Amino acid sequence: MTEKFSTAMYMDRGAEQLVEILNYYISAIVEKVLIFGGDILKFAGDALLALWKVERKQLKNIITVVIKCSLEIHGLFEAKEVEEGLDIRVKIGLAAGHISMLVFGDETRNYFLVIGQAVDDVRLAQGMAQMNDVILSPNCWQLCDRSMIEIERIPDQRAVKVNFLKPPATFNFDEFLTKCMSFMDYYPTSKHKNILRLACMLESDPKLELALQKYVMENILKQIDDKQLGGYLSELRPVTIVFVNLMFKEQDKAEVIGPAIQSACVHITSVLKVFRGQINKVFMFDKGCSFLCVFGFPGEKAPDEVTHALESAVDIFDFCSQVHKIHMFGMAYLICNRNEGYPLLGREKEIKYFMCTMKEFLISNCSQILMYEGLSGFGKSQILMEIEYLAQGENHRTIAIALTKVSFHQNFYTIQILMANVLGLDTCKHYKERQSSLQSKVKTLLDDKFHCLLNDIFHVQFPISREISRMSTTRKQKHLEALFMKILEKTVKEERIIFIIDEAQFVDIASWAFMEKLIQTVPIFIIMALSPFIDSPCASASAIMKNRNTTYVTLGAVQPKDIRNKVCIDLNVSSISKELDAYLVEGSCGIPYYCEELLKNLDNHKILLFQQKESEEKTNVTWNNMFRNLTKPTGEFNIFSLSKYDGVEEVCNLASGVRLRNLSPPASLKEISLVQLDSMSLSHQMLVRCAAIIGLTFTTELLFEILPCWNMKMMIKALATLVESNIFYCFRNSKALRLALKHNVTSFEVHYRSLSLKPRDMLARGEQEELREKEGEVIECHIIRFRQPMMQKTAYELWLKDQKIAMHLKCARFLEENAHRCDHCRNRDFIPYHHFTVDIRLNTLDMETIKKMAKSHGFQNKEEIMFSKAEMPKISEFFSEDLSPQGIKEKILGFFDLIITKMKTSQEDIIPLESCQCEEILQMVILPLAHHFVALEENNKALYYFLEIASAYLILGDNYRAYLYLNEGEKLLKTLKKEKSWSQTFESATYYTLKGQVCFNMGHMVLAKKMLRRALKLLNRTFPYNFISLFLQSHVEKNRHFYFLNQQGQEGPPPEKKRLAQLYQQTTCFSLLWQIYSLNYFFHHQYYGNLAALMQVNTALETQNDFQIIKAYLDYSLYHQLRGYQGMWFNYEIMAMEQILNLPLKGEGIEIMAHVADTLGYIKFIMGHLDLAIELGSRAHKMWALLRNPNKHYIVLCRLSKSLFLKSRYKQLIQVLGWLWDLSVAEEHIFSKAFFYFVCLDILLYSGFIYRTFEECLEFIHQNEDNRILKFQNGLLLGLYSSIAVWYARLQEWENFYKFFNRAKTLVPRRTPTLLYYEGIIRYMEGQVLHLQKQIEEQSENAQDSGVELLKNLERLVAQNTTGPVFYPRLHHLMAYVCILMGDGVNCDLFLNTALQLCESQGNTLEKCWLNMSKEWWYSSSELTSDQWLQTVLSLPTWEKIASGKISIHDVQKNKFLMRVNILDNPF
Repeated sequence: MTEKFSTAMYMDRGAEQLVEILNYYISAIVEKVLIFGGDILKFAGDALLALWKVERKQLKNIITVVIKCSLEIHGLFEAKEVEEGLDIRVKIGLAAGHISMLVFGDETRNYFLVIGQAVDDVRLAQGMAQMNDVILSPNCWQLCDRSMIEIERIPDQRAVKVNFLKPPATFNFDEFLTKCMSFMDYYPTSKHKNILRLACMLESDPKLELALQKYVMENILKQIDDKQLGGYLSELRPVTIVFVNLMFKEQDKAEVIGPAIQSACVHITSVLKVFRGQINKVFMFDKGCSFLCVFGFPGEKAPDEVTHALESAVDIFDFCSQVHKIHMFGMAYLICNRNEGYPLLGREKEIKYFMCTMKEFLISNCSQILMYEGLSGFGKSQILMEIEYLAQGENHRTIAIALTKVSFHQNFYTIQILMANVLGLDTCKHYKERQSSLQSKVKTLLDDKFHCLLNDIFHVQFPISREISRMSTTRKQKHLEALFMKILEKTVKEERIIFIIDEAQFVDIASWAFMEKLIQTVPIFIIMALSPFIDSPCASASAIMKNRNTTYVTLGAVQPKDIRNKVCIDLNVSSISKELDAYLVEGSCGIPYYCEELLKNLDNHKILLFQQKESEEKTNVTWNNMFRNLTKPTGEFNIFSLSKYDGVEEVCNLASGVRLRNLSPPASLKEISLVQLDSMSLSHQMLVRCAAIIGLTFTTELLFEILPCWNMKMMIKALATLVESNIFYCFRNSKALRLALKHNVTSFEVHYRSLSLKPRDMLARGEQEELREKEGEVIECHIIRFRQPMMQKTAYELWLKDQKIAMHLKCARFLEENAHRCDHCRNRDFIPYHHFTVDIRLNTLDMETIKKMAKSHGFQNKEEIMFSKAEMPKISEFFSEDLSPQGIKEKILGFFDLIITKMKTSQEDIIPLESCQCEEILQMVILPLAHHFVALEENNKALYYFLEIASAYLILGDNYRAYLYLNEGEKLLKTLKKEKSWSQTFESATYYTLKGQVCFNMGHMVLAKKMLRRALKLLNRTFPYNFISLFLQSHVEKNRHFYFLNQQGQEGPPPEKKRLAQLYQQTTCFSLLWQIYSLNYFFHHQYYGNLAALMQVNTALETQNDFQIIKAYLDYSLYHQLRGYQGMWFNYEIMAMEQILNLPLKGEGIEIMAHVADTLGYIKFIMGHLDLAIELGSRAHKMWALLRNPNKHYIVLCRLSKSLFLKSRYKQLIQVLGWLWDLSVAEEHIFSKAFFYFVCLDILLYSGFIYRTFEECLEFIHQNEDNRILKFQNGLLLGLYSSIAVWYARLQEWENFYKFFNRAKTLVPRRTPTLLYYEGIIRYMEGQVLHLQKQIEEQSENAQDSGVELLKNLERLVAQNTTGPVFYPRLHHLMAYVCILMGDGVNCDLFLNTALQLCESQGNTLEKCWLNMSKEWWYSSSELTSDQWLQTVLSLPTWEKIASGKISIHDVQKNKFLMRVNILDNPF
């Protein structure tokens, strides 16, 4: 049973489960024993020893009582089943007779034992018992009331087995028990029925307490003295155990055994104390006494615990026997071997330190010392191994050794090894060979009579001379050091010595002293790797560290990309799953050893799944494989990691159903964390354990809430100390946290020489001041994070299950109050009206909370609305019937100008004081809350919050995270009982709606449509599947639409909150459905699209919510504009504008106005009205900037930059790009930064100047292409890849072209009706056009087919409803070029003229200029050189030159790429 549970995979399983089962059954046994008058003397694992202390005359009756107790215990186990599939039964042995008690120990700790024949008998009886047996020893059988017991004889034994009791018919056992217990003075009488022992009623007795404390373990007493609450004393932790068994002869009596046990106990205690071990239990076993010695109790964990246990065992054994010790001469070689095929990853900076120091050593001819300090596992040995390889060269002798803990206690050991290498003794196999070699090498340096000085150090046997025998030890050492110095001086004249020492913290004091003299006398290069000194280093070590020629480097962690590379190489795969990558990067903290141990742990539990890499084109997309989220190593390491057998690559995935978050850490890493934890004070340990319950990241407010009996000052002081000792990080906000997690701390140089120059009192004051600064920092920073996830997991596992539940409940209650959107977003749910639909709150709602929530959802009182309306122009005044379109345009722009002016000048609280904090709330409140509910097994509550999380990540543009948490939600949905409740139906519908959104964003429209239809069905709004139901539904919806429009002026009661939640989900589904249907070419899909758009409007009108109605109007307008319905779209835009005139100039009202300006700007851009798009976009930019909404602000800046780009208004464009860059840096926003570089590439390709260099853009892509937000926002990444491919195609660097073009090709099938996708696909098409040019030039066989297919694809894009007219000029331009390449001049003219007309009507000056140049070039007789674009690129001016006026913008416009047409006289 122990083996089964000790190898459990998850943190909530294993040892705790075993304890739970044992407690469950043993507590039942204990209760029975106490009820029947017995006492528990000893526990030993799953066994216990009970005693009934009685007079001789009562023995017969008490045996009957004990047999009754034993049979009832068996009855307990027969009635109970273990759900883990284990059959647990009990076997019982009974004996009767006299016993003796031995008390032994020392002045601090006492133990007791019971010995005697009865103890031996009961052990033998229990050994004979099988499961469910009760065995009576021979003496017990002789003394019992045989008339009451039915027995069964055991063959060849005097002991007997009890079958059952057979009392007389008139026998009353309760009366019999009461009578028996009356003779036991410690058993409670009828007056005290509620207690089991009278000892519970004893008054406090200090003397008795002090006596009893000696029987309690020292670490428990410490925790009690530290005022730790009783409920927090228990914990689960791994320990190391040593059994010491003292064997005695049968004839040995108590007076012989007692002193022997006492003597052994004293010695064992003294040995264990050195290594922080303790005697846990002492018990008799067979003919011996066993001591259970434990290392690693709470507060006593030490490094190298197993080594200490082994040393202790040897010492204890030596106490009983003498072992002859043999002196051996050995070498301490650096044990790592360098692997040519395995690069040293992420240590370029550390190797650079070596190369620079080595260069200095060779030039200056004076000693150099290079010291690498790092904790265990940082890869110090691997660095030295690489250095040893790099240090090899002519006239160099490299001596590399690795020390151990034993080395420190061996005087002069390090120098002994150095000199043995220098003298060539390392190759000698026998002492005689060593002696002969030594004699020849020191002949000229040392008189024969002094040769015996070398005996002890090199284990040789030169005759001892009289002079040496009279020398003191100190004088001998001086002679020896002088000899070694002469040898080294002679050696360095012939060759340079590079001395490499691994584990240099174990260099002995004498060796440090010699090295201090050595570096001052002999030019030598010493390289050391060491762990931090536990105590202060000796004087010589300090002097070396402070030497002017010492370079002291503190090793930092390896960067995430290098961890990824290491994993791929270790597993021999081409890529790993993103989830595995995140787990290893986070869990290892950049420490290579941690990464290796985590990988071994995963492999041991069969979690890693190795599969052949599938082609993305061949894979059918399902929800489960939608995110083929494989992370690849960086390019330079691909050659090491690719696992190819017969051309097949392998990838590493995770086995299905694995929860990496809950995985228990490896035992090796757990021990490291426990050592660190036990080095803290008990109060600090308690703080860390409480923090571990909250999670890896937590807030100081929540920590204070769950800390037992702490005040704020105590907590701040403790946190400051723990931050100072590198247990925690602290951050002011989540933005700072995200920034810190991107990169690990790198290695840095420490200047001990300059530190030593500071006065000591100043250093002491500095430490105190630093701690006060840390306290101030902790007060300012409310976000704290564990530096190492292993510490958090280890501390978490120390809690018992009941304690965890209580703590998780505390956390959940606290977090629940803030589990909603931020104040900026009016504290709403991420899923509108979610909490009104699903009752999941732990805390009850008071009226104030309800009012706050109601207000947060936009329910204002009439005074607020009327006051706001008074400031707004009336509808009749705003849109008079005789206004022209130009007049309406001016009115709309004027209206937005008025709003912006009021926002800037109003005295009211219109503009929010801070920007949106939803992302921080998501990370710090809602995510932890969901996991607390999972731990509490409150699956319905956890599901609620996982859906909220998925919705939040969709709002933040992170499709991958949304996908992950939807999968978590799916697991919980399956565990819920299938009920017909509306709340559960709504949760299911929301789940499918969110899945539909993820599928839509990822470009998997078939899957998205399926999910959205399913969601609508659950929301009682079925979408038609066939033509008949389509036309019927269309008729119904048209009637509803007219009804809603006619009723709009009449204010009816708003729908209830549950209904609103349902309607909001429906509008989301319809909004996505009409876009999906618009993507399809088949004619009947336009009817489905039209119906979905109409149903969105009707549903929005039913909500009576202004924002939903306006959004639906604008969507409906866009739909009709893309379909080409001129009259309809204009009406709905006017209706949207009329609607916002009813809104108050505060809160949501202003946000809706900003949204309208933003959306109108987007629509005008899509439709090619560039001037109006710029006007509206500029106003939307100002409004979102004032509203402090970065998530909306960056989108409008992206759109505005594209409008300005097409208009060639470069001065404004560069200004907007500057704003976009500043926003991306301030908010650490990867999407806006990627768009910035996308526009920079466009400027390079089409505008003819440099704003950011191509190399900078390319570097950004290389560094961020695996970013989860970019990777799963395929439109932007498609554009970036395609732009790079076009650049290389223009330069005719086809190998680089194919690399990026093929990456783009994988993203093309993921079509989304978004601006970014069409931007990307047009760049991709341009790449195809340039490739066609290459095919024609090379007279490829399939060039004509490729051209025809390409022309069809371009025509399809133009014909597609969702392709906005703004893209038509470029598409027609490309079509014209394809036609002229294929010799079709007529269609080329047609497409060119069409493109020019479109440019003229749209005001697209960029494309117009390029078209005119193309037209002039194509029909001229001039020839184009193949390196024309290269020459253009080399002469491209920077924006700074243009802005300063050194270069005219008109000259810049001529820097266009001219497509070559005169490739062949006859292409086909």
